[in-house]
Amino acid sequence: MGEKELKLFTDFPPVTTEEWEAKINADLKGKDYERALVWRTYEGFNVRPYYRQENLESLNYLDTLPGEYPFVRGNNKNNNDWFVRQDIFVKDLKEANKKALTVLGKGITSLGFYFDCCKEMTKADLAVLLKDICLEAAEVNFVCGCDNCNCAEVFAEYVSEGQWDNAKVVASSSIDPLAALVLQGKMGDKAFENLKAVVEKTSVLPKFRVIGVNGKWFANSGSSIVQELAFSLAQGAEYLTQLTELGLSIDDVAKNIKFNFGISNNYFMEIAKLRAARLLWSIIVKAYEPECKCAAKLVAHSETNSYNKTVYDPYVNMLRTQTEAMSAVLGGAHSITVLPFNAVYEDSTEFSERIARNQQLLLKEESHFDKISDPGAGSYYIESLTDSLAEQAWKLFLEIQEKGGFVAAVKEGFIQKEIKEMASKRDQKIALRRENVLGTNQFPNFSEKMEKELADAVFTPADYTVEGAEVETLKPYRGAQVFELLRRKTDAYAEKNKRPVAFMLTIGNLAFRKARAQFSCNFFAVAGFEVIDNNGFKTIEEGLAAAKAKNADIIVICSSDDEYADLAPEAAEKMDDGILVVAGAPACMAELQEKGITNFINVKSNILEDLKAYQTKLGIK
Repeated sequence: MGEKELKLFTDFPPVTTEEWEAKINADLKGKDYERALVWRTYEGFNVRPYYRQENLESLNYLDTLPGEYPFVRGNNKNNNDWFVRQDIFVKDLKEANKKALTVLGKGITSLGFYFDCCKEMTKADLAVLLKDICLEAAEVNFVCGCDNCNCAEVFAEYVSEGQWDNAKVVASSSIDPLAALVLQGKMGDKAFENLKAVVEKTSVLPKFRVIGVNGKWFANSGSSIVQELAFSLAQGAEYLTQLTELGLSIDDVAKNIKFNFGISNNYFMEIAKLRAARLLWSIIVKAYEPECKCAAKLVAHSETNSYNKTVYDPYVNMLRTQTEAMSAVLGGAHSITVLPFNAVYEDSTEFSERIARNQQLLLKEESHFDKISDPGAGSYYIESLTDSLAEQAWKLFLEIQEKGGFVAAVKEGFIQKEIKEMASKRDQKIALRRENVLGTNQFPNFSEKMEKELADAVFTPADYTVEGAEVETLKPYRGAQVFELLRRKTDAYAEKNKRPVAFMLTIGNLAFRKARAQFSCNFFAVAGFEVIDNNGFKTIEEGLAAAKAKNADIIVICSSDDEYADLAPEAAEKMDDGILVVAGAPACMAELQEKGITNFINVKSNILEDLKAYQTKLGIK
C-alpha cells in the first residue's frame, strides 16, 4: 500500500446512526420500533436490530490477542482446535476399553468414562480400562457421582508408573461436591478437605484437572444463559476460596478446575457465553493474586443440552445439536460432547453415536472451524453480546458473593428460586408457543407413532435428591416433556379406542380458511390427534356431513372473522355430535359465546392447557 492507507468505498459517504434510525422508522410506517425490532431476552438485556463500531468503543479487551489475558479471545494463540469427545458408560471394564479403542480410530480425541457408582478403583482396573490407549494422544475424563470415587488418585499413580510423559497427559476427573449439594441436597462433611487431598496427590500430572464445575445442571434445569454463567462462576469461586483457605495456592486450585457448560440452541448467545466466561473468570482468579496469569485461563468442556431435546420427531435433535456444536466451537470450547439424538430416551446406538461423532468431525475436517483463532472477533454483534452477558452475569455473581458465596446462596434457597422462576417463564413461553420446540409444540409430524414403550422417567423431571437432604434440589427436565406426555396419553388411548379426529370445516374466504386450517391442524396434531384438512365446502351442511363420514370428534370451523357471525351459530345448531371449535379470535366472540359457542383457538391460546382440556372432554386420561 506504500505510504498511503488504502481506503475502500471512498466514493460512498458515511452514514450516521441517526440516519440509519430515521430510515428504519420510515420503513416501519408507524409501528413501534421497540416492539417490532428489539429482542427482549431471558438474560436481562435487550438485543438491538443492528450494531455498529461505536458500540465497541467502551470495550477494553479488543486490543489483546488470542491466548493473552484476559483470554476473552480464546486460550489458543494460533488455532481454534478442540477435543472431540465421546462418553462411554462403564458397565464392564473390558467392553468399555474395546469401545474406547474403536471410537479412537474413528476420529475421537477425548474419552469420557462415566461410572454409575464405582467401586474402589485399582491400578489393575485402570490397566484393563485404558489398555492400548496412548494417554499422550487422547484426553481421558472420569465422571462419577460417588463421594468415595478414587479414580483421580489411582490414575495419577497409574500414569506415573507408566511410560508416558506426565506433562503431556491431558485429563480430568470432574469431582464436584457442590453439584452434589444442588442435585442431591447435601455433600460430605469433609468434602473440601478430601478435595484438597486429591489435588495434592495428583499434582504430578500438571494437565490433570480434578475439580469439575458442572454448570450444565443449571442449564438443564431451565436456567437462563446468564444464570448458568453466574452460578458456575460463583461455584468456581467457592472452590478457590475454600481450598486456598485450606492451604493450597491459588495457582494450584485454579489450574485444577474445569468448567462443564451446557449448550443451548441460542446460537450467537452461546458463542458469547464462552467468551464472557473466560473474561469474568480471569477477573475472579486475578483477584486472588496468582503467580502466573496463565492460572486465570478458563478451560471449558461443552455438552449439548438435554433441555431442548425431544422424544417425538427425534431426528430434529440432530439439527439442534449441530448448531449447538457450532456455537461451542466458535466460542472457543476446550472440548465438546455432542449427545446422540436419541440419548434422552434410550441407550444410544451405534448409528446415533456415529452421527454425533461426525457432526463434530464435519466442523473440523470439512468446515475447518479449527483453523482460525477467535473467529467471532470484531463482530459488532458478538462483541456486544459478550459485553452484555458479562455485565449481567457479573451483577448476579456479585449478588451471590454478598450472600456469602455459592454454598450460602444454595442453603438460603436463592439459586434454586432464581432458576425455578426462570424455568417457569420458559415453560409459559413454550405453552404459549412464544418459544418453539420444533416437532413438539409447533409443526409436529402428523403421522408419527411411538414405536416403542418408553419409561415414565423419560417424561418426568429427574430427581436425584437423597435421604436427609439439607436443601431444596434442582430437578433437570426437558421443556418438551409436558407436550410429549399429552401425545403419549393420546397414543395410549388410541391403542384401545380410535384415535381422536379433528376435522377442518373450511368454508368461505379462501385465504383465511386455508391459513386457519393449517394453524388448527398443527394445533391439534401437537396432542397426537388425527387431523383432516379440506379444500373447502360450499355449505355448512356439506361440511358437517363430511365430518360425520370421517367420524370426527372435533369440528374446527375455519373461515374469516366476518363470516363467523353467521357460520358458527349455523354449525352449532346443525351439529349432531362432537365438539365445535372456532379457529381465530373474531370480534363477534362475545356474541358467539352468548349462543353457547365457547371453544376458540388462536395464536394467543395457551396450547398446553387447551389441549389438556380437549383431552378431558374426550375422556383421554
